Formats: sequence, C-alpha cells, structure tokens
Amino acid sequence: MKRMPWIILAALLALSTTGCVFYTTGETEVGVRTRKFALTGKGVEDKAYAPGSTYIFMPFINDWHTFDTKLQNLEMVIDRGRGDRRTRDDLLFKTIDGNDISLDVIIAYRIDAQKAPYILQNVAVDNRTLRDKIVRTIARSKPRDIFGELATEEFYVAEKRELQAQRAKDVLQEMLGPMGIVVERVLTKDYRFNKEYQKAIEDKKVADQQVQKNKSAQHAALEEYKRKLEEAKGEVNKMIADADGVYRKAKIEADVYYEKQKLLAEAIRAEGIAEAKGIQEMNNALAGSGGEALVKLRIAEAMQDKKIMLLPVSEGGMNLKTTDINQLINTMGVKSLGNK
Repeated sequence: MKRMPWIILAALLALSTTGCVFYTTGETEVGVRTRKFALTGKGVEDKAYAPGSTYIFMPFINDWHTFDTKLQNLEMVIDRGRGDRRTRDDLLFKTIDGNDISLDVIIAYRIDAQKAPYILQNVAVDNRTLRDKIVRTIARSKPRDIFGELATEEFYVAEKRELQAQRAKDVLQEMLGPMGIVVERVLTKDYRFNKEYQKAIEDKKVADQQVQKNKSAQHAALEEYKRKLEEAKGEVNKMIADADGVYRKAKIEADVYYEKQKLLAEAIRAEGIAEAKGIQEMNNALAGSGGEALVKLRIAEAMQDKKIMLLPVSEGGMNLKTTDINQLINTMGVKSLGNK
C-alpha cells in the first residue's frame, strides 16, 4: 500500500512524457469528448463526463468541450443596466385589440446533462452559442405571439398574465426540449403601453376605482338599511308579541270570568228551579183537602187568644161575604161610640 503513491506518480509522469493532456469539468459542468482520429468510433462520443472530475486524453486526436448545466436566466428587459443585453431588450408587440405594448420577460432554463453530446453534435458547441443562437431567438418570437393574445386591460390582471406565461413555458419546452434544453419557468415583470394610452388607461382605472368605491358605499348603505329594517321588524314583532300576550292574557281572564259567571248562573238557575218546584209542590198540596185543613189550622193559630166579635145579620148589620173593609171599619167605629 505504501508503494501506491509512487505507482500513481510514475503513471502520471509516463503519461505526461507521452504527451497526454488533462481535461477537467467544473462543479456544474459536464464534458463531451470528440475523437478526431480513431480506427473505431470517430466523432462525438455519446457520453457525458460527470461534473467535478479530471480526465486524461491524448491531444491532437481528441477534442474536449464542456457545458454548464446550472440554472440560467435569459433576461429580456427594458433596463440597460441588467439583462442579456446592455441595450433595451424588452419584447415589443401588439395586444389582440391593437395597442402597442412592451413587456419584460425572463426565461429560466438549463441544459439536460445527458443530452450534452447531442447538443455538441447538432445544436451548439458551447453555452454562449446555445444561449444566443437558439434559446434567445426562439424565446423572443413565441412569447410575443402568446402574450399578444391578451387584450390591453387583461395585462392588469395578474392571473391572466400568469396563465399566458405558463402557456409560453409549455410551448418553449416543446420546441427546445428535443435540443437538450429544459425550460423551468417563464416570468413576466413590468409592462408598458403608449404614454397617451397609458394615461387614458390609468384615468379609466381611477374612474373604475371611484365607481367601485361608490358601489361599495351604496352596498354598505343598502346593508345598513337592511340592518335597520330588520331591527325595526324585530321591534314591531316584539310589540306584536307583547300585544298578543296582553290579548291572550285578557282573553284567558275573560274566559275564566265567563266560565265563573256561567257556573254561578247555572247555580242560581238550579236554585230557582228547585225553589219554584218547591212552591209548585206546595201549591199542589194546598189545592187539595189537606190544603184547606192546613189553611184552617193556620187561621186558628192566628186567631188564638184573639177576641172574637159576632155581628148579627139584620138591618143595619153586615154580611162578611160582601162587606167592604172601609165600610166595616166605619161601622165598627160607630158601634163603639154607641156602646159608650
């Protein structure tokens, strides 16, 4: 084991003396080897060499290319201090309703590491060429068509812009995917209209906001009216319920009084009927011979201890059957005076 470093060092020394060259890949790079002269397999080798490694090949008969596979952003914006160009680079196109608009677009993409040999052989020899000749050219044409399907005012709706951005991403992936490029995202930033039209749109937006504010105030007033109406209905229902309660109470009391008076009347009626029945029975009893005897008994009881005076029936006398009471009093008075 201790002799191993010497063996490796000797091998590297031997390779260097034979003219071999060391090729490396960065942490995010893949390498692609091309055989320039070979008995078999001449051309681009269908193999992507892994990142962060060192490889040894003979010079002159081999070529070496690397592709960075990290995520890259192609920024096409109006700001000259940033983006893919140091000039104005935003997308210019017309909306579907015919207004001029400029839009900042960012394309986030990366290279498919496994397709690096295909890219070298059929698309581009390095990242810069791939970015400038392929990704940039396609990314500036198709998004124009897709975002141009929006109407002017739809650009103010974030959901509309995001939907078109997703469509643009899908279309770009469909076109660039076979070339070994993976489109991760399509993002939109600022957008700008013609200044006069921009002002008109902003004025309209202010007016729309005022209209919306008025609608909100109207809605709030309507809701307040409904609330007060419900409160009034509640008060009215409470008053109705209270009145209904008073009425029901009075009705119950009246019904109780009525039933009480009805029972009292029935008792009085029953008592009267019983009394009348008793009188009737008494009358029936007095109408017979027993009644006459009872009358005589009562007369006898009434005349007990009374002085009885008999008056002869003659001229100057009186008949009790036909005597007038007043006349009897007068006569008795005269008799009294005569006896004196």
